[in-house]
Amino acid sequence: MYRFRITLLIAALAFSGCMRLGPDYQRPEPDFRVPEQFEQATPAQTGDYISQNNQDKWWRDFNDPELDRVVTRVALNNPDIHQATARVMESRAFLTQTRADQYPELNLNANTSRQQQSVLNPATGGRESVTGDSFSLSTPASFELDLWGRLSRATQATRAELMATEENRRAIVQSIIAEAVMRHLEIRSLEQRIAINHRLIDAYRQNLQLVEGRYQRGLTSVLDVRQARRILAQAESRLPGLIESLGRSQQALSILQGAYPEAGEPGTYQAEAFQLLPPVPPGLPSELLIRRPDIRTAEARLMAASERIGVAKANRFPHITLTGSFGYASNSLNALFTPASQLWQIATQGLQPVFNAGKLSAAQRAAEARYQQQLATYAKQVLNAFGEVEGALLTREQQIERRLLLVRFLDEARATLAIAMDRYKRGLIDYLNVLDAQQALFQAELELVESELTIYSNRVRLYRALGGGWDQVTSVEGPAEYN
Repeated sequence: MYRFRITLLIAALAFSGCMRLGPDYQRPEPDFRVPEQFEQATPAQTGDYISQNNQDKWWRDFNDPELDRVVTRVALNNPDIHQATARVMESRAFLTQTRADQYPELNLNANTSRQQQSVLNPATGGRESVTGDSFSLSTPASFELDLWGRLSRATQATRAELMATEENRRAIVQSIIAEAVMRHLEIRSLEQRIAINHRLIDAYRQNLQLVEGRYQRGLTSVLDVRQARRILAQAESRLPGLIESLGRSQQALSILQGAYPEAGEPGTYQAEAFQLLPPVPPGLPSELLIRRPDIRTAEARLMAASERIGVAKANRFPHITLTGSFGYASNSLNALFTPASQLWQIATQGLQPVFNAGKLSAAQRAAEARYQQQLATYAKQVLNAFGEVEGALLTREQQIERRLLLVRFLDEARATLAIAMDRYKRGLIDYLNVLDAQQALFQAELELVESELTIYSNRVRLYRALGGGWDQVTSVEGPAEYN
C-alpha cells in the first residue's frame, strides 16, 4: 500500500508543471485618455488621498455622534450586508471544492457478504447447498493528469469569482452605509424644514392678530384679513406632508439598521448647524481603478471569464486519468490481511473527443464571447466611475457658490421683511407687500436648507465615487484567502 501511494504521488508531481492552454489574464487599458488629475478638481483639492484611517470612517467629518451610532448599527444588523457576507463564505467553500479536483482522490471501500449457493458434490454426484463468507478491504484512488491546465484554469476562475464576491460585498457595504448616511442627513434636513415651517406659522399667526386688530380699528380692509388667514392656512397645510416625509425617512433608516420601521417626533437642531467641510483630495485618476470595489468586482469577473476560455479550450484535448486500488480480499476474516489475500491494480484511462458535432469548439467560442461581454462591462464601469467623481467635484464647487448667494438672498429677504412690516404698521403700504416679503424669506430659508443638504449629500457621493474607506466597517470572518 505504501508503494502504491508513492507511485501516485510521483505521477502527480511529474505532471504538475504541464502547459496551460488559453490566454493569461492582463488588466485591459482604457480606450480613452486618462488625465493626470481630475478635470473638476480645484487647486485646493489636488494631492493624494486623505489618510486611510480618516477615510475608513469618513462620516465622522459631520461631527454627529448619533450618525456614528447609526452607521455602527447598520454595519452590524443590516440584512443585505449579512447576505453578502454569506455569499462570500459560500464562494470560499466552492473554491475549496474546485481546487480539490487538482489532487488525487482516495477512498476506502469495505465489503463483507455471506451467500448460499447450490454446488455439485463429486462424491455423491448430487447437488448440495453451500454457505460461504467473503471479506474485502481496499483503497481505490484516482487522479486526473492536468496536462493542458483545465483543472488549474478552473481553480483560477473560481478564485477570481471569489474575489468578485468579496469585492461585491464591499460594494454593498459601501452602498448601504452611504444610503444610511444620506437618510440621516435627509432626516436632519426635514427637521429643519419642519422647524422653519413652525416659525413661519407662528409669524403668520402674529400677523393675523396684527391685521385683525387694524381691521377692528378701521385701518385696513377685510381683504387683508382674508389674505392673512389664507397664507396661514397654506403654511399649516404644508406641515402634515413634511411630517409624513420625515416619518418615511425614519422608517427607511430603521430598516437599514435591521430594526422595526419606526417614526418618531421631529428632533431639534441648531440654526447655524451647517459647517463647510474641507475639500477631499481626489488623488490620481489612475488610482481609482484599484480603489473602487465595483471596478475591482468587474475586473475579477473579467479575470474569471478569461480563465474560463482556457477551461473550454482544454476540454477539446485528451483527458488522462490514473486509477488504482490496493487492498485485501478473503473468504475468511482471519486470513484477510495475509500476503496471500493482497490485491492491487493500476490503470490509465485516456479520453479524446473525436466527434461531437462542434459542441466543444462552440463552448470555446461562447467562453470567448462571454469574455468580450465582461470586457465591455468593465469598460463601462470604469467610465461611470470617472463620471461620478467628476460630477461630484463639479457639484461641490457649484453648490458652495450657490449657498453663498442664498445666504445673501436670505439676508436681503430678512431686511426687506423688516422694512415692509414697519411701513405696513405705519399704513404706508398694503398687506400684499408684507406677504410677498414673508414668502420670499420663507423661500430663501427653504432653499438654503436644500442647498446644504445637497452639499452634504454630495460629500457622501464623492466619498463613494472615490472608493471610500468601508473595509473596516464590517468584514467577513477572517481574511480573504485567495491564494
